[in-house]
Amino acid sequence: MGMIMTARCTEAAHRSPHQPASFPPLLTPSIVTTSPEEPTATAWGFEGPSLRPGQPSPALEDWEEASEWTSWFNVDHPGGDGDFESLAAIRFYYGPARVCPRPLALEARTTDWALPSTVGERVHLNPTRGFWCLNREQPRGRRCSNYHVRFRCPLEATWGAWGPWGPCSGSCGPGRRLRRRRCPSPAGDACPGRPVEAQKCIRPTCPEKPYLVKHPESRVREAGQNVTFCCKASGTPMPKKYSWFHNGTLLDRREHRYGAHLELRGLRPDQAGTYHCKAWNDAGAVRSGTARLTVLAPGQPACNPQPQEHLIKLPEDCGQPGSGPTYLDVGLCPDTLCPSPAGSSPRCGDAGSRCCSVRRLESREIHCSNYVLPVKVVAECGCQKCLPPRGLVRGRVLASDSGEPLSFAQILLGQEPIGFTSYQGDFTIEVPPSAQRLVVTFVDPSGEFMDTVSVLPFDLRGGGVYHDVKAMRKKAPVILDASESNTIPLGELEDEAPLGELVLPAGTFRRADGEPYTGPVEARVTFVDPRDLTSAAAAPSDLRFVDSDGELAPLRTYGMFSVDLRAAGSAEQLQTGPVAVRVNTGQIRMAGHVEALKLWSLNPDTGLWEEESGFQREGAAAPRVRREERVFLVGNVEIRERRLFNLDVPERRRCFVKVRAYANDKFTPSEQVEGVVVTLVNLEPAPGFSANPRAWGRFDSAVTGPNGACIPAFCDADRPDAYTALVTATLGGEELEPAPSQPSPLAATVGVAQPYLDRLGYRRTDHDDPALKRNGFRINLAKPRPGDAAEANGPVYPWRSLRECQDAPVTASHFRFARVEADKYEYNVVPFREGAPASWTGDLLAWWPNPQEFRACFLKVQIQGPQEYMVRAHNAGGSHPRTQGQLYGLRDARSVRDPERPSMSAACVEFKCSGMLFDQRQVDRTLVTIMPQGSCRRAAVNGLLRDYLARHPPSAPADDPAAFSMLAPLDPLGHNYGVYTVTDQSPRLAKEIAIGRCFDGSSDGFSREMKADAGTAVTFQCREPPAGRPSLFQRLLESPATALGDIRREMGEAARAQAQATGPLRTRRGRARQ
Repeated sequence: MGMIMTARCTEAAHRSPHQPASFPPLLTPSIVTTSPEEPTATAWGFEGPSLRPGQPSPALEDWEEASEWTSWFNVDHPGGDGDFESLAAIRFYYGPARVCPRPLALEARTTDWALPSTVGERVHLNPTRGFWCLNREQPRGRRCSNYHVRFRCPLEATWGAWGPWGPCSGSCGPGRRLRRRRCPSPAGDACPGRPVEAQKCIRPTCPEKPYLVKHPESRVREAGQNVTFCCKASGTPMPKKYSWFHNGTLLDRREHRYGAHLELRGLRPDQAGTYHCKAWNDAGAVRSGTARLTVLAPGQPACNPQPQEHLIKLPEDCGQPGSGPTYLDVGLCPDTLCPSPAGSSPRCGDAGSRCCSVRRLESREIHCSNYVLPVKVVAECGCQKCLPPRGLVRGRVLASDSGEPLSFAQILLGQEPIGFTSYQGDFTIEVPPSAQRLVVTFVDPSGEFMDTVSVLPFDLRGGGVYHDVKAMRKKAPVILDASESNTIPLGELEDEAPLGELVLPAGTFRRADGEPYTGPVEARVTFVDPRDLTSAAAAPSDLRFVDSDGELAPLRTYGMFSVDLRAAGSAEQLQTGPVAVRVNTGQIRMAGHVEALKLWSLNPDTGLWEEESGFQREGAAAPRVRREERVFLVGNVEIRERRLFNLDVPERRRCFVKVRAYANDKFTPSEQVEGVVVTLVNLEPAPGFSANPRAWGRFDSAVTGPNGACIPAFCDADRPDAYTALVTATLGGEELEPAPSQPSPLAATVGVAQPYLDRLGYRRTDHDDPALKRNGFRINLAKPRPGDAAEANGPVYPWRSLRECQDAPVTASHFRFARVEADKYEYNVVPFREGAPASWTGDLLAWWPNPQEFRACFLKVQIQGPQEYMVRAHNAGGSHPRTQGQLYGLRDARSVRDPERPSMSAACVEFKCSGMLFDQRQVDRTLVTIMPQGSCRRAAVNGLLRDYLARHPPSAPADDPAAFSMLAPLDPLGHNYGVYTVTDQSPRLAKEIAIGRCFDGSSDGFSREMKADAGTAVTFQCREPPAGRPSLFQRLLESPATALGDIRREMGEAARAQAQATGPLRTRRGRARQ
């Protein structure tokens, strides 16, 4: 007699306990108990026929539902409390797939195949829990047998065979294909699993516009020599067709037999000029940068031995009193190429490249007030080996909303990882040789910020440039239902309607392998809204594309957006099928832009925008709405990972704006500053012109060279106020100031001749409100009118006149910026232009002894006094036998007041670092003397610095209480000593970083606000001198011996007075101690 518990036991749960239950034949248990919550059968077994192994129970022969028995399971042996065969244990040991999720019945037998009734044992059976037999429930003297069990499971419907694979989606590149199968069950959903299966597939690679990886380089040759220009492009398919142009004219391919290389043999003078190449493939063309070929006539020198004029400013006490600043012509050699010695190499690069540089220096003496100032001037120029150009870009990545640094962000150059930002968000990138565009991507490890794709301008001649990069925080996530259509607004400014919306239809989400995704979706769509002026700084890339002629052309944006879709609760990225971008045409008011608007995606390798599709009107019901119907999130993330999109219009009305930067607001031509990043943002047109309402349309940046910079912009010849612009300039994080415009702009100050200046409407940012920052100017971008002589000389040039803009003399019209740090002076005995590394000259008195590595050192000087004071650092040879006592240079810096401490200021004063000199034979510890202007006395010296100098003799003379002297340390030390040292491949960047740390008073921070009590080296107390008495600084310059004598006498008198006042007190204290 066996006991079988079935799902029908639930019927007994609803009967009265005294109502007899109906059992299948051959099953007559004496007791059956059930529970409404968990139906369980409990039975005493009686004698009955036994069954053979595998023989089904007669009670289930006529089971209503199609079902079958599982195999037998035995996971427990009797012992202890009894025998237990729980369903959970069976699934654990045998695997969850061995028993169906909802068994219909359970059958138990002993391992001898006897039924429980045969052996007379009381057992419990539950199809959802299993079987158990308890020893305490058995008749006296009997224990539970060893049982095994099996379950009755419904038969699952079986899928039919898979059908054939369908076609691969898409027209090219990665896609997916599907195949289907059918379930024969009438219900249609009884078969487990999916009716559709997806598989990745690849069609022929999608054509990709070519891009340049090598541009032709400028060359100088003598007549009769040979030259080779090289051009290399990449793309899909690989470009194989090249064309070369001379002065804009196509060269005959059959005559020159060129490909990617153009070789010209036996050069003639008429072959001088500009050369560029174009490369083609099936997707389009690309144009290279321009190279200039100079062909010298026989006997013509490539480098004029007579140096050009280069004026440097002398210290104030070296000129006539009241006559203004004095300048000295120290000469310079033009940074031009010389012919290669061979001149006929077929290789792309000139292995023996030579440049015009200093061949000989002469020493001079300048007689100043009571002292002689040594100086070395250029006496002769000549062709010598070029210093290898090393373009360097440094900067910080900061959050655009909070200013917090983007710590440990991964840096990608194209697709290649090259490093990470520091904890403070700092980065350093060496520009690859022959690069024309530096495309860098910063990837936030936390995922809270958009991938920041930046095109960073750099100095093509090898100088250093500093950039502050802004990262935009992603929008807060929203949860989408993948089974429904979802709409996400694009642009949510306060009091402004959205510019458009992103529509994701139901069932559009896909996994990376193409499988449909039906779960909840975490969506973060971040919109860069041009109606918000501050968003321009965080906008990705530089809004350029390659036009049909292969040239870089500008775009005018109506908004950019980043799309981040992930499976909710995980990091899995999702893609989509077709989606729609709907744009409100009411936001597009510029004539012709509705028809020209296109959807673009950003290529992170090139930093260029590539067209995805155009827009079409939605229909009569909504005639002012456009919709994008193509897929913009592509199915294979390894090939098309693009998530940045743009609503842009190609603009044809283009110009260049000429800008120069100067060391101070005197705007002296010889004091132009190189390496300044000038940024131009095209703004919303002025009131009165019918145009779109956004605040900015595009932005561009350029780096000033020896002849300024030319920045692209949109302009209009008919309406001067059709396009406006905001122009700003920075140098190493420092904001430069443009020329003033109050009460009205002066042509001589602004740098633009009248009446063109009035037409441009020049206004500095503080023109209407003096409380605003003076860090930029606004202008109308009025295109010069043909035939108007007053507008033919800048500062705005037509798009095709870039060469005229770049070569314009300093006397031509241009806009001007000046460094705010006018109270700062630098003098080097051996002249060196920090923005032009090629101007370095090897000399023992050179401030920078190594042209490949520049080490900047600063000392922080605290001033306790009622005003700001000028502080001078006198730097001379200290321990080297050939330079001891000789001047290296002077540095003056005005102290900056601490905004939180009105009676305290501090100055970050540069001094010449100790170390090897030019000959690399012996170190020199520079003798540095720090001396503030005014009636100042040394009050304290940093204890760590004092101890270091004492442990590293010899010591500098310290008998002057109005100054601080030291033999500069060889070690870099740090902020704890009040010394700030930075080594870099660019002298300007090394100094800017060191100054930022000095202001902050830390070894790894950066600040433009002075923290006067943090990280100081020496402290001076200063007071105002009596009226009519010259300052100590002036007295020391005019008569050092007399001034020092006065100081000693005053110090002696003060000491005697203090001794008289404290003497009795000291005596009393001494006696008390006794």
